[in-house]
Amino acid sequence: MLALALATTAVGQAPRAPGAPDVIQFVVTSDVHFGITRRAFRGDTGVRSSFVNSAMVAQMNRLPSLILPGDAGAGAGRRVGGIDFVAITGDIANRAEPGVQSARTSWTEFTAIYTQLLHLRDATGAPARLYLVAGNHDISNAIGYTRPLSPLRDATSAAGIYNLMLRPSTPLSSDSYDYARNRAHYSVNLRGLHLAFLNLWPDSVERTWLAADLAHVSAGTPVLLFAHDPPASDAKHFINPNGTHDLNAVDRFENLMSDIYADGDALPPAGTPKDAESLTAQRQFAPFLKAHANIKAYFHGHSNANQFYDWRGPDHDVWLPTFRIDSPMKGAVSAQDETRLSFQLVTIDMASGRLTARECLWNLTPGNPVAAIRFGAARTISLR
Repeated sequence: MLALALATTAVGQAPRAPGAPDVIQFVVTSDVHFGITRRAFRGDTGVRSSFVNSAMVAQMNRLPSLILPGDAGAGAGRRVGGIDFVAITGDIANRAEPGVQSARTSWTEFTAIYTQLLHLRDATGAPARLYLVAGNHDISNAIGYTRPLSPLRDATSAAGIYNLMLRPSTPLSSDSYDYARNRAHYSVNLRGLHLAFLNLWPDSVERTWLAADLAHVSAGTPVLLFAHDPPASDAKHFINPNGTHDLNAVDRFENLMSDIYADGDALPPAGTPKDAESLTAQRQFAPFLKAHANIKAYFHGHSNANQFYDWRGPDHDVWLPTFRIDSPMKGAVSAQDETRLSFQLVTIDMASGRLTARECLWNLTPGNPVAAIRFGAARTISLR
């Protein structure tokens, strides 16, 4: 059974057993969206998220016996072996719009699968940890949306993420959860690596928390950020700049960030292929990166596909290696082509300071559920 990350404070220390190797490995996926169905999966149609996620978890469990590609990346040519943790960068429960089950039901299904069926262990034999980030669907379920949900508010998944990751002395319920006070941000120190898990995106509140967190981290310690939104933040997630700043179907701002949208008063028409970006907010994030040069990589979901790219900021004055994660339910490519379904396996050689993320294509042969994972694209960066 997978061990849950139960940190008692915002900053945790992952245990290290004697003789633990100088290699860190983790799996990252995103947007598991419990509550909806896939159009097609393994010869069936309208396939429930619980079934698809169970299939993905079964493939994750096979990772330790695989051999890494003989490429130039970290760990090339060796057996995968131990996995330190599994990260999911948000949208655990799908937004409870008409025809979608409640966040409460989705959270129950999620915990059953990801705490009962995932059996990965680290190199010392300890159960791999589970680290979660809240996504826009989790938060909208808690605070409401631009259109009515059913129920109108259900904070079960948002509260569940907070309880599992921060372990308050009195667990929050759907009724006691307060988004303004209960942001699920936390960090973990892992054998010379610092992991920071952000609430949605590094807005002003998250940057303030992260600056205080990094004040306790040496400048030589590499930092990895995990968030739901990409560095090019999604405009509709900011606070409505109009009128009473409310949620409404005309303005369509979702009030998920701490900051009011500062680049106009309207979003592109619904159905526009590209989401609007918040350039002002990005220009506030870019200097933060310059001031914290040990932030070496950013992992995210939300707009889902396997992609390795560099975020350069709106003024092209920063460089942040960024890793976009596919979704088992809503991938930009894999939703239409199930053979492209993927998650990422990240291998870090702490001795050489190299991080390699490898695409794991886990459903290349839909008619054969036990077909081996195939490694696809990969990217290696330096953490020094």
